Amino acid sequence: MLTILAAGSVFFPGLFLLSKQCLKSIPALRWSEGDAVIVSARLVSSVQAVMASSAGYIIASSCDDIIEDQHWLTSTYIMFAVPYFVYDIYAMFMCYWYKLRVKGHEEASAAPQHMASALTSYLRREFLMVLHHVVMVTICFPISVFVRQGRGDYFQGIMFMAELSTPSVCLGKILIQYKQQHTLLHKVNGALMLITFFICRVLLFPYLYYVYGRGALRLFTGSSRSQRRRPGAATADGGEAAPQPANGYRAPSAEPDLATH
Repeated sequence: MLTILAAGSVFFPGLFLLSKQCLKSIPALRWSEGDAVIVSARLVSSVQAVMASSAGYIIASSCDDIIEDQHWLTSTYIMFAVPYFVYDIYAMFMCYWYKLRVKGHEEASAAPQHMASALTSYLRREFLMVLHHVVMVTICFPISVFVRQGRGDYFQGIMFMAELSTPSVCLGKILIQYKQQHTLLHKVNGALMLITFFICRVLLFPYLYYVYGRGALRLFTGSSRSQRRRPGAATADGGEAAPQPANGYRAPSAEPDLATH
């Protein structure tokens, strides 16, 4: 567990620093510090989104039982991605800081006290996003790894796939920042962003309610049928057939199957 957390703690900040350095040093680019920081932050967010969506698809597609089935990638990726949310709070502040300087709200040679005022302004402006990241680390992470006891990997995988719209959102912000709204890339990306955002962020929760509600419906309809049926129907060998689960989920066998030779 600590190894996976350490890997995430190195990967995301390391990718950010590597990307920023490349954008500043490649002769064909030679971007400024502020531009390199902003684009690098968007790049890391996009990479994390692609990784999360891919993991989510693998997890969800491997689960037949939406409650009991487990996949090792679920808890592994949760632990790997937790450091991203801590890093992203810092990355978002650096983007905000350089945007202020570009707009002329702060001098190029800003003093530490100006940095402190910018931090206060950033926390006020991005309060909900910062709160979201803090909740993800302090509440969602412990619940997902320790409290749920391996149940609901299917739903966790579907939630990972909500990140599929993030790369289009990040690219759109970069194109707008550099005044590329007139390009074909911006128009195509805008259409892709609307489609992925609607599917992954709007339709996601009704879909989850629908999938889980199918089990609840079978539970209630199965209970009503069992009241009209005599319990313990006889089998061919004179015994009684075990009652079948009515909720649509595969119940684990209480006793191991006996192999015949």
